[in-house]
Amino acid sequence: MTTKPFGLFCPTSKACEVLNPRWTIQILGELSTGSTRFNDIKRGLPGISPTLLAKRLKEMQQNGLVERIDDPASGVIDYIRTEKAVELDPILEGLARWAQRNVSVDVALEDRDADVLMWTLRNRIVVDALPPGRTVVRFNFSDATSPASTYWLVVRPGVPVELCAADPGFDVDLFIETGVSVMTGIYLGRMSYGREIDSGRFFMSGDKRLEKTIGRWLRLSMYAGVEGLARAV
Repeated sequence: MTTKPFGLFCPTSKACEVLNPRWTIQILGELSTGSTRFNDIKRGLPGISPTLLAKRLKEMQQNGLVERIDDPASGVIDYIRTEKAVELDPILEGLARWAQRNVSVDVALEDRDADVLMWTLRNRIVVDALPPGRTVVRFNFSDATSPASTYWLVVRPGVPVELCAADPGFDVDLFIETGVSVMTGIYLGRMSYGREIDSGRFFMSGDKRLEKTIGRWLRLSMYAGVEGLARAV
């Protein structure tokens, strides 16, 4: 533990000492989505430097939150949550529900990182809900602050969904034109497809089946349906 202790024996304070270092909870969240490799964790958390990420992962190993698994044959290293970390799931989920109810829409949507959004959406694709074969969806964001404003999701059965920031060279099945804040708002349940389409802030063109079923093949956040959710007006 590298942070200075609070000097209190309260169990809540002791828990905070373990979870307090910046990025610890976010790393646990990224691990819970299935990211286990250093570069994948880093891509899901672009705001953390590689040096700090390595430091935090080492601290989390020391605190029993993460297990590092080395494969000498391939040189691959995976980071897996321990049972101690998994036990935090209901606590972290409770924090997320609290935020959905009590954090204002403006604050919830103030971060407009298209890279983070698209990496999140990549993990929410339901492959079985898409037509057989390859499906390509192109997103173009009018308000992106990251280097890229256009992204492609390439979906094929049996392989991980591919996220591209350069044209992969395939025919596009569905074009989506919107803003990062709008897509984030829809994903979090703060906004709705119908309302944003009607307002002209979300536009789709291409395969009509994909348009009509987007709610089935692109899952929203597990917290989008939180009771008492603070929605955009």
